[in-house]
This record gives sequence, structure tokens and C-alpha cells, in this order.
Amino acid sequence: MATPSIDVHTHMLNKQWFELLRQHGKPRYEIKRSLDYPAPEGIHLDGAPFMTPQEGHFDYEERIKRMDEAKVDLAIVSLTCPNVYWGGEAVSLEAAKIVNDDMALAQKQYPDRIRWIASLPWEYPNAAVNELKRSVAQGAVGVMVLASINGASLTEERFAPIWKAIDDLALPVLVHPTAPPGTPHMDMRQYNLIASIGFMFDTSLCFARMFFDGFFDRYPNMKLIASHAGGTLPYLAGRLEICFENMVACRTKTQRPPSDYLRHIYYDSVTFTPEALAMAIKVGGADKVLYGSDYPHNIGDMKGCLARVDALPEAQKKAVRGENAKRIFKI
Repeated sequence: MATPSIDVHTHMLNKQWFELLRQHGKPRYEIKRSLDYPAPEGIHLDGAPFMTPQEGHFDYEERIKRMDEAKVDLAIVSLTCPNVYWGGEAVSLEAAKIVNDDMALAQKQYPDRIRWIASLPWEYPNAAVNELKRSVAQGAVGVMVLASINGASLTEERFAPIWKAIDDLALPVLVHPTAPPGTPHMDMRQYNLIASIGFMFDTSLCFARMFFDGFFDRYPNMKLIASHAGGTLPYLAGRLEICFENMVACRTKTQRPPSDYLRHIYYDSVTFTPEALAMAIKVGGADKVLYGSDYPHNIGDMKGCLARVDALPEAQKKAVRGENAKRIFKI
């Protein structure tokens, strides 16, 4: 019998959340006509196309149908960017509760097919910790955070109470990119460069900062998943290492080399060539890679991502397909 397939990087939205963003997201986030057929509207950030909701983002019945077609057994759903980091504390908390409650309900409706990852009003640590506790009580199996929060680094001291609470619970955290800080100055408004390049940069910058900051030394139970097969981290592994060895600034807060941390974090399989997936496995280890699809984004690919996993050598395939996810999410 094949190892069950568990999708750890797959998204759901909620229409009430979407309308709350329409109402309170300005001036940075705006809902505009989409260029990507058939989606009628897309989310723009600072005037640039940012995220385009698809019909499947709002429809769990459609999701289950597509999972059946792709032979995906279990989806661990999460919100995507811009998450709930807009509108002030009251709106941010309301947005988090809306999506967390909706996902908790979906798990009750589809107990054999759905688990979920909580979103938190990260800019407001007290509210975030309380929402974390509430979400775990409702069945959340992990936490989602964006790789940068309105330009703020995840290693900032003000976020420490949230990380401490997550670490105490030993919950996995899906770190998902958003538009990197400074996007308007990097000419990313054309050609949807935020999705193709900006997201990869945002994830890589986030984790490199954590490595050199000694983040994982402070939070020994932390299990962070670097989205999209780690962005560019596997490709840059050698460069990170040689910089650590030759630049004093890289060693001010940790004496552990980046290669240690690259084997400590987790990676999903949301990459679109077998060579890139193989590189993530080589750098992180087969016990640190998990199946993900990025469904239902317009570049999401349940079948293709799973096919690349299933083409791996047998032991690697079993680990990536579902055994690693079962272990860290305690499913």
C-alpha cells in the first residue's frame, strides 16, 4: 500500500476575509480587475499584481474533488499572503478568527481529508498568542507566518513572545513569502515579478537572517518549513557557508555554520523540476522535505508536484510523500 500523500503547502481563503481586505486593506492592498483569466479580481500591493484568488480558494467541495483526481489523501490548508497583516489590531484579529474558524469547520466537515494551519495577528503579540491558544484548542496543527511582516524581520525582538509560545508547543510553522521589503524600488511591478522572483528572494532572505541570528539556538523545538523548496537556499548553500567562514559579521551571533541550519529546517516540494527537488533533498536531507502543491493558485500543481515526489527513490518517496508530515504534524 502506498504511503498516504499529505499536502503541507496548499491554500484556502474565505469570502468574508476577502471582503474585509477589500474594506480595510488600503492604501497598500487593493482589489482590482485581474489580468489572469478566469479570475475576475486580484489583490494588488503598492500598485503591483500580488495574489490572484481562484475559484478553488473558496470551495472545499471543489478541493476534495481535485484531491481525488490527483490522489492526494490529506491537505493541511493555510491562508496565503497577505495573510492578516493589515487594518490595525482589531481588523487583523478579526481576519485571523474568520479564517481560523472557517478552517476548523472544514476539518470537522472533512475529518479524513483536511487539517489546518493557524494564521495570527503577528504584529500584535498579545493578541497573537491568545489566538494561537484558541486555534490549537480548535484543532490547528501548525502556524503560518509570512517571511516578512510589513517590512519587519521575523527575528525582531517584539515577535519573541509569539515564537516562545509556538516553541513551547513544538508546532510546525509554514513560512510563506510575501512581496519583499522595497518591492516598489526593485521594478517588480511589471511581469508579475513578485511571484516569480520576489517570493523566492523573500524566503531566502528570511531564513539566511535566522541562520546568522542564532534563531534556532533560542528556539530548540522550532520546526520551520521554507516554502517553495526553500526559495533559493539550496542553490546558495555553498555561498552561505563560505561567507560564514570568511566574514566576521556572519559569526557575531552564532558559531554554527549555515549548513547545520540548512539540515535543521524543512522544505516543501513546490518546485517545478526534478532537479530542484533533488537539490532540496541533497541539502536538507530526505527526512526534511515534505510534499506540497501550492493548489489552488494558478501555478499550483497537485498532480505534477506529486508525480515528481513519486519518481524519487523508494525510501525518499515514502518520506517526502507523507511520512515526514505525519511525524512533525503528529497526524
